[in-house]
Amino acid sequence: MCKGMLGQKIGMTSIFASDGKLIPVTVVKLGPCQVVQVKSEKTDGYNALQLGFGDKAIEKLNKPDAGHLLKNNNNGFRTLREFSVENPEDYEPGQDIKLDMFSIGDLVNVSGISKGRGFAGTIKRHGFSRGPDTHGCRNHRKPGSIGCSAWPARVIKGKKMPGHFGVDRKTIKNLRIIDIRPEENIALIKGPVPGAKTGLLEIYKSAK
Repeated sequence: MCKGMLGQKIGMTSIFASDGKLIPVTVVKLGPCQVVQVKSEKTDGYNALQLGFGDKAIEKLNKPDAGHLLKNNNNGFRTLREFSVENPEDYEPGQDIKLDMFSIGDLVNVSGISKGRGFAGTIKRHGFSRGPDTHGCRNHRKPGSIGCSAWPARVIKGKKMPGHFGVDRKTIKNLRIIDIRPEENIALIKGPVPGAKTGLLEIYKSAK
């Protein structure tokens, strides 16, 4: 069985559970993904499926990508990703992978690119505290001293400082699937997931 698939973040909402509790959920469109290439340990050294997601005209792809897809009689895709699989011989190019591989109550790991926040200070980027607001203090949002004393007389590598914030690959583990709507290819996942609306997500089955 394939260990994961691609999806798109639609947004967040909330639903009521059977016991009346309000559960915040993220609405994710899962697939359908199409098998572009089957990789086996015999030919490639590992077992995996290359999946395509998101329609894109074949004419708008560069020649290497277009040739790769036409070789396997596939349509144009915006995104290609590989997912490990146990028995690659059970799949063939052109086969659709749908969200029926998941069920309600499953735990999943969701990976995506976090929102970009530009150049940010230490308070927003690292959660530093503000300085005093009274008694003539002018250190409100400054990071403070960054150097060392006489030894080693330099700024230690990895020091938390202002800089570019966001646009990082993030993974949130062990999120529970609350509901599945197969006719719409929609899954409701408890809690937030990385990225902005319409962002690409990779959903894996949790090992736990």
